[in-house]
Amino acid sequence: MLQSNERIDQLYAEDIKIIQSSEVFSFSLDAVLLANFPTIPKRGRIVDLCAGNGAVGLFISRKTSAHIYQIELQDRLADMAQRSVSLNGLEEQITVYPMDLKNIFTKIKPDSVDLLVCNPPYFKNVPTAVKNPNPYLAIARHEIETTLDEVVYTASKALKMNGRFAMVHRPDRFLDILDCMRKYRIAPKRVRFVYPKAGKDANILLIEGIKDGKADGFKIASPLITYHADGSYSEEVSRMLYGS
Repeated sequence: MLQSNERIDQLYAEDIKIIQSSEVFSFSLDAVLLANFPTIPKRGRIVDLCAGNGAVGLFISRKTSAHIYQIELQDRLADMAQRSVSLNGLEEQITVYPMDLKNIFTKIKPDSVDLLVCNPPYFKNVPTAVKNPNPYLAIARHEIETTLDEVVYTASKALKMNGRFAMVHRPDRFLDILDCMRKYRIAPKRVRFVYPKAGKDANILLIEGIKDGKADGFKIASPLITYHADGSYSEEVSRMLYGS
């Protein structure tokens, strides 16, 4: 089951085991936050785009009977995701497709998805950007293989009318995200900013929109603080990680 330099971690709140490797990819708090943010349909079809080692889709699986399709470009990460699916006995609920998101519609019909979630690369691929020398991490963090525009376009094409799109990203891309969502007919509906500690600037952004939704009704949710002053997790984050 495990290959060299891999380990099994656990998200206790959802009783999910996940295969990780610091060599290629380990899920971060971003994935846990995204899995706990959107309105999750009880049934239907969910797509986890830029799935990495499958963390977001795995965490969501405990909250729904919907079928979850995970799309991941990097073969090694997709293989880790597939083995984690098997490790948790979720083969009937989760399908992993090792493919570029550009090819998603060879497997999933347009206008057929109830919820699409994405933890995309955050950083623009500009010549001056300092990239991680590890190609796995560079592709996960920088817009080398895909862009924000392409992610939102793909999401819009995949979603059925009134389907939901949810993404975790960085606050400094907020205006770009709003522009992209409206460009591709996804009405921004809810945003939540995540702060490392009280008194600090936000470092994570969660956003949800509805395809062909009405333009009004946008809400800014209460702030989410990650850590107390002493470095321990806040009560809300602790519940996401360890359960109540």
